[in-house]
Amino acid sequence: MHALIVVAHHDPKSLTQHIARQIAEGLDAGAGQSFEIADLWAEGFDPRFAAADIAVHRTQAPAPEDVRAEQARIERADALVLVYPVYWWSMPALLKGWIDRVFCNGWAFDFRADAKLVKKLGGLRVHLLGVAGADAGTYERHGYLQAMRTQIDHGIFDYCGARVETSQLLFDSESTDPQPGLLQARRIGQELFTSVRLAEPV
Repeated sequence: MHALIVVAHHDPKSLTQHIARQIAEGLDAGAGQSFEIADLWAEGFDPRFAAADIAVHRTQAPAPEDVRAEQARIERADALVLVYPVYWWSMPALLKGWIDRVFCNGWAFDFRADAKLVKKLGGLRVHLLGVAGADAGTYERHGYLQAMRTQIDHGIFDYCGARVETSQLLFDSESTDPQPGLLQARRIGQELFTSVRLAEPV
């Protein structure tokens, strides 16, 4: 089983980056598990949705080479894990731009004005882990958590047919001991393919 861990943070020493590495370390290589970390900032991915991307959406042109490379990474993976800091109650522009460009019409879904939407990522398992500065009460009082799940879990991944298996936030990331969050990230890695293994025939 292979996991693609996508991380969107410019600082390699950030808690977000450490969490991504803990998830990777939690995976059990001895059980035939492997991973790839896609560090969007370090790799210089261009998140700008430009004229070439509009042409892809309108089915007038094939996807650019950098987009096809990211799609190939996802196609190699049994699980997609997104690790990101929460900016303004959502994901950073870098990660949103990656989704805007990579999860395109014709690959993640088929949409035409005269036809029914076809969801094309039904085999993809997704895990979301946001690093939040505010506390859980703030998210609950203002409805931010539900808004994020509606926008990201449902609005993006369900639209493409992908299954969000876990969707979590690590709260109080700027004011509490990071160690519990790092331990939780390692557990996420350890349990990433547990349900898959249980479902396999004996």
